[in-house]
Amino acid sequence: MENLQKKSYLKNLPIIPRQPKFNIDFMKIIHKLNFFLFFSLLPTSFFSQKFSFIYEAKYRTSKEKPEDINTENMILDFENNTSIFRDSMSRDADSLKLINKNGGYRMGVENQFYIKKDITNKKIGKIITYLRANYLLPIDEQLNWKILPEQKTIGKYKSQKAEVSYGGRNWIAWFTTELPFNDGPYIFNGLPGLIISIEDTEHDYSFNLIQVKKGSNWFDVRTKTITIDWTQYDQLGKSYYNDPWNTKTGKKITFTDPQGNEKDMNEMIREAQKSILEENNPLELNHKINYK
Repeated sequence: MENLQKKSYLKNLPIIPRQPKFNIDFMKIIHKLNFFLFFSLLPTSFFSQKFSFIYEAKYRTSKEKPEDINTENMILDFENNTSIFRDSMSRDADSLKLINKNGGYRMGVENQFYIKKDITNKKIGKIITYLRANYLLPIDEQLNWKILPEQKTIGKYKSQKAEVSYGGRNWIAWFTTELPFNDGPYIFNGLPGLIISIEDTEHDYSFNLIQVKKGSNWFDVRTKTITIDWTQYDQLGKSYYNDPWNTKTGKKITFTDPQGNEKDMNEMIREAQKSILEENNPLELNHKINYK
């Protein structure tokens, strides 16, 4: 009788559905999805902002004069995964062109540092401005980075070491994930953070971050370009060497010394050619122009 009462009692208890075991795992999955969604949205809004990264560039253009080191500031303007890297004079010239004024342009072919990058589509182009025309030289050389475990603090940023070969040179770079831009000075990019320092192992060229500006003006005025390859680049360099001031146009160009005396044009051309030959240490050693 007692057993029958127990069975009857149990029979009348409300049935509580058993919590499926997978519900806990499902909640964890939802949490992870929200976590990754947050961080996937963060770069989109972050990269849409405008940043300027100012680098101090040091380089020697002559192997015969290792003590002659050029130092100047160069700027990496970044927005929406595209960037322009240029020396400060070129940036000023572009700014003047926006207001219909002429700006000065760097003479020569081998010593120009103007680089455009489309990081999303992995396109890099070097802009060579010669005789007021803009030539676009696509950079197709692959950057096969080797990330090393060594770390150190540079300025206020924790950075990590990486190595790469480019332009007939070996380079040592330091990048930081605290600035989440996979970009850097000149053509260098593709690391999981901004390159804040890079130098070739011969100590001929170095770029070191010295300032970060948020919300800087973004402008690109060298949009009309003529696409060339390295062979045509070589031809441009030789054309510049043969006639640095483009005297074949018939336009009279005169030079005067400090005393006001007019200098011989042929002598000026010879002096310019001597200077071009002395600048025998371009960044891209594997595309060094043989002027003679």
